Amino acid sequence: MSRLTRLSLVAAATVALLGCFTSTDAFYLPGVAPKEYSEGDPVALMVNALTPGSDSELKSVISFDYYDPRLGFCQPTTEKAQAESLGSILFGDRIWNSPYEIKMLENGDCKLLCKANIKAENAEFINNRIRENYAVNWLVDGLPVRHERLGRDGKTPVISLGFPLGEDTGVHKVPRMHNHYDIRVEYHHNREMQSLRVVGITVVPSSIANPQVGTDGCGTLMDDQTAGVFLDEKKDNSITYTYSVHWMPEIAWATRWDRYLLGGEPRIHWFSLVDSIIIVLFLTGMVAMILLRALHKDISRYNQLEAQEDIQEDFGWKLVHGDVFRTPSYPMLLSIIVGNGTQMFLMAAVTIVFAALGFLSPSNRGSLATVMIVFYMFFGVIAGFISARMYKMFGGEAWKLNILGTAFLFPAIIFGSFVGLNFFLIGANSSGAVPFGTMVGIVAMWFLISTPLSVVGSYLGFQRPRIEYPVNANQIPRQIPEQVFYLRPIPSMLIGGVLPFGAIFIELYFIMNSIWFHKIYYVFGFLFLVFGILIVTCAEVTILMCYFHLCAEDYHWWWRAFFTSGASAFYVFGYAVSYYFTTLQITSFTSMVLYFGWTTIMSLMFFVLSGAIGFFSTFMFVRKIYSSIKID
Repeated sequence: MSRLTRLSLVAAATVALLGCFTSTDAFYLPGVAPKEYSEGDPVALMVNALTPGSDSELKSVISFDYYDPRLGFCQPTTEKAQAESLGSILFGDRIWNSPYEIKMLENGDCKLLCKANIKAENAEFINNRIRENYAVNWLVDGLPVRHERLGRDGKTPVISLGFPLGEDTGVHKVPRMHNHYDIRVEYHHNREMQSLRVVGITVVPSSIANPQVGTDGCGTLMDDQTAGVFLDEKKDNSITYTYSVHWMPEIAWATRWDRYLLGGEPRIHWFSLVDSIIIVLFLTGMVAMILLRALHKDISRYNQLEAQEDIQEDFGWKLVHGDVFRTPSYPMLLSIIVGNGTQMFLMAAVTIVFAALGFLSPSNRGSLATVMIVFYMFFGVIAGFISARMYKMFGGEAWKLNILGTAFLFPAIIFGSFVGLNFFLIGANSSGAVPFGTMVGIVAMWFLISTPLSVVGSYLGFQRPRIEYPVNANQIPRQIPEQVFYLRPIPSMLIGGVLPFGAIFIELYFIMNSIWFHKIYYVFGFLFLVFGILIVTCAEVTILMCYFHLCAEDYHWWWRAFFTSGASAFYVFGYAVSYYFTTLQITSFTSMVLYFGWTTIMSLMFFVLSGAIGFFSTFMFVRKIYSSIKID
């Protein structure tokens, strides 16, 4: 077993060992154990931040705290925040208790919550949020509240997380605000334990100007016959908040997430994804077949010519055998980003495997982001080891600078960008702004976990013997002939990045919908397959382009191998730009900066991840082919 493999197993085992110390149920994964209720037991309704969202358009990416004074919602006597994971905080969750009183199996019609006074300046703020399709997010027993409406065809029900803050029909000058909530809680009777479980919650919001407390439907018959609540932006407004509670028997507890995960139109996802996988597999199969046949023919011909007594002149990729392992430009930077790319790759791979195996339940809010951050920190030992081995192979001597660069360069770029975007959220008074204490915690993890592990990995890497090349480099560099257009650096990189992007662009659409439209992403099995195809595609395309360059006597392959597969990140960013102009309707400067800022960060992370795949596959390929031929 190689040293790299042992280090990977140690890092993964350490994370798994830490997870064993959390309190879990013996028969359920953490966070998914059912909570048992008896009739009359209080059922807590928690409130979360308001998020912009719509199934058709998105006008903002800024979330707001539910108890933001400008919103004027009813508050409990004592506000108590729910403990949240690191990933949940980073994604903007701010969960609080609420004044709603819900008891198991006890129905209630038009119960008074409170009467609130909305100032004129706050009325303008609320109306703007309604126009931007903001949704109110609640939680009951870990389940997010859902809202059901008819789709575009007027027949198919569409389920979305949260319910609209109000409705802008365009008939009135100001939108209508919802102030009455019909809460429909679904429950399951567990006959074995003689207990009750919450399996779903749906809210039907409505706007009632003068609700009749204690009456059926608050004194109204039809919603369209009811005088709604319209906030006047020139004077103070008074609003009466009411709610109703109705309990309905429903599905089993084990399938309570099905309505959240299987809503919408899943067939489009399946057919598009399968079609994409078939096309990419076909193309990569052709690339592999052509490459293997050409290589086998070249190696056999070179060895046959070497066996002959007549002196033959070298041709093809054998011509550059004295230059192919020449130290590249900026070896320090290359070794650092390859090490960080390996760290990013292992983080993504292990996280996807854990998610595909079902260890990351949607009940654990933010668990995916938390696990990614933890794995990234622990795989710092791999980044240090790879970077040190690479730098030593290149003959570098500034080993201290390499250790510092591996531990701080790439993480500093990501963290610095993250802090800069956080200031925009603070300026917008958004609940998505990461608190100072969380920032300190992230920095502590960076300096106390990731950095020491990276230093340990670098030490182990420098202690290992230097990787030897199968061919020595000549003292005088060989002149590179004029290259055809498609083999020049930029065109060849752009050509090589198309196929890896083609392997993921369908799944990328659903991932972006999940991020920006606040939907639950759950098809990790498909993501695992797509990630595997991405690895194969990056490797094959980069090897193929390297083969073409070597045949054209261009031996500058070190950086080009990284950029060829890494160029798919430029297509990812271009796709995000197209997504912005075709799908989103963002108009505010802050939202635009946040969108493109986070898109740039994600594209940069994908760049080093895919670049590392292409680099290592090409490195192994070049070593293999030049060790397979006889060279004097």
